[in-house]
Amino acid sequence: MSEKISGSEILMKSLLAENVDTIFGYPGGSIIPVFDALYDYQDRFKYILTRHEQGATHAAQGYARAVGKPGICIVTSGPGATNAITGIGDAMMDSTPLIVIAGQVQTRMLGTDAFQEIDLVGITQPITKWSYQIRRAEDIAWAVARAFYIANSGRPGPVVLDFAKNAQIEKAEFEYKKCIFTRGYIPYPVINEKQIETAADIINEAKKPLALVGQGVILSNAEKELMDFLEKADIPAASTLLGLSAMPSDFPLNKGFLGMHGNIGPNMKTNECDVLIAIGMRFDDRVTGNLATYAKQAKVVHLDIDPSELDKNVKATAKVLGDAKQTLKLLTAATKKASHKEWIDSFKEHEQTEYKKVIQKEVFPENGPIKMGEVVNLISEATHNQAILVTDVGQNQIMAARYFKYTQTRSVITSGGLGTMGFGIPAAIGAKVGVPNRTVCLFVGDGGFQMTMQELGTIMQDCIGVKIILLNNNFLGMVRQWQELFFNKRYSSTIMKNPDFVAIAKAYGISTQCVDKREDLDAAIADMLKDDKPYLLVVNTESEGMVYPMTPAGDTVTNILIG
Repeated sequence: MSEKISGSEILMKSLLAENVDTIFGYPGGSIIPVFDALYDYQDRFKYILTRHEQGATHAAQGYARAVGKPGICIVTSGPGATNAITGIGDAMMDSTPLIVIAGQVQTRMLGTDAFQEIDLVGITQPITKWSYQIRRAEDIAWAVARAFYIANSGRPGPVVLDFAKNAQIEKAEFEYKKCIFTRGYIPYPVINEKQIETAADIINEAKKPLALVGQGVILSNAEKELMDFLEKADIPAASTLLGLSAMPSDFPLNKGFLGMHGNIGPNMKTNECDVLIAIGMRFDDRVTGNLATYAKQAKVVHLDIDPSELDKNVKATAKVLGDAKQTLKLLTAATKKASHKEWIDSFKEHEQTEYKKVIQKEVFPENGPIKMGEVVNLISEATHNQAILVTDVGQNQIMAARYFKYTQTRSVITSGGLGTMGFGIPAAIGAKVGVPNRTVCLFVGDGGFQMTMQELGTIMQDCIGVKIILLNNNFLGMVRQWQELFFNKRYSSTIMKNPDFVAIAKAYGISTQCVDKREDLDAAIADMLKDDKPYLLVVNTESEGMVYPMTPAGDTVTNILIG
């Protein structure tokens, strides 16, 4: 019989068994035994103390998205657990593997409204893949193994372990068995060869095919398989927001960004193509606009690992259920080599229109205030298009998505489905901790920055070399844009009086400067990138700039505003 150890130490040993190297978190009364155990494992884990539990979850998300394995977050009960809810919900919407371990009152006190008791399992069940309360020390290793299996298999997502304090203290024998199966959960469906054949037949007959690339390609590590497929069948492709960087920006068949603020070409061609091939994407409303007028002329081939996404928003002519790495490989083998030169060349007219009417004005302005797009472009070029892009939410997010360029995968970390302002700073921390050898550039607005700017303390404490570019327009810019276009310029609660951001950065010991003039941008960017230390570059941009192109919400994808 092996020696019995505390539940908290069982947790530590279980995390090591799953090759965890980094933990984000914030301590509190109901989780103190776990942090006490962590004290003896400081040489085994890199622990990052954030300044808020929401920051801990977003940092764990940034780590997960950059590294490709679950992010780990440990918080206390009550408000500590509820502060983590936004990150959990964000991870669920964006299929991010996240494991949140939260303290809970002792089992004997459950249901008594004890100090900092909250029904975390009840709260989080709708926004997790699995939420489980650990009440006994002997259940810890089993629960952790199952949590990792569920969070990181199939379509990834968040798992919550609600950890009763008595289970943290009690002793039990430690035996760890990795989970490879749980009843009723089928993360990797058996691929139906008939589905592959049907899809291939449709693609082989296509004259004007168009591929829509989602984050599922990245999550399944299917980037090579994607490009092999596109090249063999000669199919132009465009990416969703989270699918950006599945293909290098200069990949010849990459036609850009889909959706509300995406490139004109792929949006227009969505309603011209004869076959629409959706790969690891869920037909989000920001991509489709009005479903009643979306791609009605096209046969739809939909590849996804999650059966609930098939026929959910857009009815598919051919459904291919399975992991994209396998299904793309099989589909490529069944697809004939083709040439669609005339169809691909037809994108050029839209590209030229967009360059002349939107890009040239936004990225290469001759005078006037500094534009967000030109800042993004200059920084992307200065990093040789090799940096990880992290964004907050709003105009900064879309400008960055449109004008940052990528040479490798896992280079875009942003809040997609939930659209969480405040995501940026902590997510950038997690990305830099996870991949320290890559430059991490965060683009954030003045609104989102102030939602989680306490995490500058985390950057300071651990000297995390994040490059923060604050695009300051003294507005909640995206809401203001909607107010200008659709609410007669009634700027209700969107004008912001901001603090001295440079002084705030200096208070945290972070190098910083503020740029007002275009001629100072290049030198400021070079100064920011000269070493791997944290930096805040504040750029005062056009106060009432607009993100174009734009398809109004719920409108037809081809009804595009360009200024």
